[in-house]
Amino acid sequence: MIPVEKVKKIIERFILLEKELSTGKLEPKILAKKSKEYSDLKNIVPYAKEYISFEKNKKDLNNILQDKNNDKEMILLAEKELKDAEVSRDNNEQKLKIFLLPKDKDDEKNTIVEIRAGTGGLEATLFVADLFRMYEKVCSKKGWKIEIISISKSEAGGFKEVIFSVTGDSIYSYLKYESGVHRVQRVPTTEAQGRVHTSAATVAILPEAEDVDIKINDSDLRIDVFRSSGPGGQSVNTTDSAVRITHAPSGIVVTQQDEKSQHKNKAKALKILRARLYESEKLKKEKERSSERKSQIGSGDRSERIRTYNFPQGRVTDHRINFTLHKLTDFLNGEIHEEMNDNLRLKDQDLKLKALSWNENLRTY
Repeated sequence: MIPVEKVKKIIERFILLEKELSTGKLEPKILAKKSKEYSDLKNIVPYAKEYISFEKNKKDLNNILQDKNNDKEMILLAEKELKDAEVSRDNNEQKLKIFLLPKDKDDEKNTIVEIRAGTGGLEATLFVADLFRMYEKVCSKKGWKIEIISISKSEAGGFKEVIFSVTGDSIYSYLKYESGVHRVQRVPTTEAQGRVHTSAATVAILPEAEDVDIKINDSDLRIDVFRSSGPGGQSVNTTDSAVRITHAPSGIVVTQQDEKSQHKNKAKALKILRARLYESEKLKKEKERSSERKSQIGSGDRSERIRTYNFPQGRVTDHRINFTLHKLTDFLNGEIHEEMNDNLRLKDQDLKLKALSWNENLRTY
């Protein structure tokens, strides 16, 4: 049971925000932040009010049940109302618990996505291209903007690696469930015997870090410049425009050469470095809270095999929740990707709620 006083504070916070927003005196940044909070609270307040009113309704109905002067019909009606009220109370409590779950502070952040070919040779690079196109379509449907940071092409027309940023609303909260090993099972075009091959690609979802999130000391960086060896025209290949940044304390190395400008390549490389360092710190903290990590699906573990795309059977299966969709083409076209994401999010919430039975660490207001 959630304490009634905790639920009352949700309503009190909502009323306070309503008054503050009605003044018209808030600065733009504060206004945007409080408007978002108000919008979130507006959706949960009706359930909070119903939850609080349950005890009074229960008392009134119990009085009817205990009054021997009431006729049988009235008692039966009161019994039904009490049963319905208890079901409603349980539903409201579930919604309130989900709302009060501690929020991931990165959920609202923009995201950097890295897709790399794994086992499977050239076929794996074609799968990387398939995944990239899928995410392009998902982002387009949601109105999110994609910017390519780096692409390394393969001889087969696929990609050895793709790195891109995604900007928009609440991106990390959606894409974080994509982090891990994606496996494809299909007959390659070069396979004369018609045998099914298995290939893999690794997807890393990194919340985009700001300067305030992670501090990088210039003294910890070694920056090398060299001539680009990739495509891009003569000016790219004949000038020292490529940049390689090595972060000495962590050993992380980032190379960027897609732009003709050394300055732009350096900026992109620093953006990736900052995100990787931030992710590294985030994972380190989560490992320290091992019990919490076991209750999360979107943990960011890149080594975890999360999904199989089986072309002969036309299905995609997420192994974390044992959920299968038999519409592989629609899934890769971004049409039903949200159905998979909804199921992952619900399971994640369920695991976190079960963890709360041991530790009622709900958000406070």
